[in-house]
Amino acid sequence: MGISRRNFLTAVGSAGGYSALYATMMGLGLLAAPRAYAGAPKLPAGSGAGKSVAVLGGGIAGLVAAYELRKAGYAVTVLEARDRPGGRAWSVRSGSKIIQTGRPDQVVDWAEGKHAYFNAGPARIPQWHHAILGYCQELGVPLEVMVNANRSAKLDFAGQVVTEGRAVNDTRGAFTELLAKAVDKGALDQELTGVDKQKLLGYLSAYGDLGKGNVYAGSTRAGFTASPGGYDHPPKGGPPLHMADMMTSRFWGASLIFEEIIDMQATMLQPVGGMDRISYALYEQVKPAVKFETVVKQLRKTRKGVRIVYADAAGEHALDADFCICTIPLPVLSKIPSDFSPRVKQAIAAAEYHHGTKVAWETRRFWEQDDFQYGGLGWTDQANELVWYPSGGIGEKTGILVGAYSIGFSGPDSPPKYAGMSFEDRFALSRQVIEKFHPGKGQELAKPFTVSWMQTPYNEGVAVGWKEEQRATDYAELCKPDGPFYFAGEHMSYINAWQEGAALSSHEAIKLIQARVSAA
Repeated sequence: MGISRRNFLTAVGSAGGYSALYATMMGLGLLAAPRAYAGAPKLPAGSGAGKSVAVLGGGIAGLVAAYELRKAGYAVTVLEARDRPGGRAWSVRSGSKIIQTGRPDQVVDWAEGKHAYFNAGPARIPQWHHAILGYCQELGVPLEVMVNANRSAKLDFAGQVVTEGRAVNDTRGAFTELLAKAVDKGALDQELTGVDKQKLLGYLSAYGDLGKGNVYAGSTRAGFTASPGGYDHPPKGGPPLHMADMMTSRFWGASLIFEEIIDMQATMLQPVGGMDRISYALYEQVKPAVKFETVVKQLRKTRKGVRIVYADAAGEHALDADFCICTIPLPVLSKIPSDFSPRVKQAIAAAEYHHGTKVAWETRRFWEQDDFQYGGLGWTDQANELVWYPSGGIGEKTGILVGAYSIGFSGPDSPPKYAGMSFEDRFALSRQVIEKFHPGKGQELAKPFTVSWMQTPYNEGVAVGWKEEQRATDYAELCKPDGPFYFAGEHMSYINAWQEGAALSSHEAIKLIQARVSAA
């Protein structure tokens, strides 16, 4: 009996978690693979003269829209509810105030320093995200390598803690042994017609570091039980993990597949000094157009275009414009009174957003100083899901260690569970996992702070989670303008949860507005 695509994907997600599901959907063509980037829209100089655009939201999508439109002569006003640019591209530093709905406010009191920051939202840039990298080049934002994977980092699944290098190489060795034996016994002769089996066996032996008889008996690639040294100190590898243990522990689902996702492949990059350096670089270009601490109250259509009613410290005001690019996250937008069409309102209300919760600590950089581990991710099947080691500031005495990033990498249950915990319970679980990875060091962790995006005002989620069938219905509806209103943000792209998707969606909205102006 066959299996439906939906049931197949459900099974993959249950077994291997988010990363396995993502990779499988990419392979089935259900997620868009990267395509050539043609650059930002080249709007003719002065083509927007006499036209005005209200941009709602000062995150990446809103700032990119304002930047490109102003270059073409449009009169732009950006309304941003927060007191800073960037939206979810938020780097927390000493003095930052973290407000969470229904939770106590937090004021960060870390020591000052170039690398004393915590990226509460996006924290890495894949090298194929050409739009964001292009703005970094254009605006002079310095970049550095972000260490996304480290074979010395630990995995903690089903109570077993091993290094990533051991899990990766022992899994590869076990799978390669099975394939080599099948080839050697002729089990794949029909599939291997025309292939030199001896050459293939030679490759498999090297690929999996197989021993005599194509048996995997462990490898120094997985780490040393005795490190190589001078004179009579040869290297020694340990016994391999059993395949049954690896499958039970889901090592293959979390770590092995993660680096194969197109968004996670080396080389990964980050701005020097925090991800918000990009937002602030864009903001500096459009500063006169931005109004902070302005909360949108109503969205109305007029004979000329739009009227945006907003409130600030001085009271309520109305902003009239020819067009509006709305980048407000859909859960927030759904609560604002508007003149959107019934179908657009339905599409907005249908969007579901994911949980995303992080915890960060100030601490001595014991992972470098004591364990000689530099950057990377440590994985766990506990609800905090990740320990994320900083790539910047290597060699400094102290640093900011991200002790949780719960977004669904290991499955759908952890993010709501972790987000629902008290701050104290989040901190306690994070400390417990870090102690497993670095025995005796958990007590050094200090001054923790946490951000949960579902509990963050003006966001109410870390990213949209469009279902496959919604792409042709609700999502497609929002890709069209609703009169003078145009929609942008990561939710209006196939690169959800990334700054790249936000920027590219703005490019699309800009092109639609320009086409309308040109045709008038």
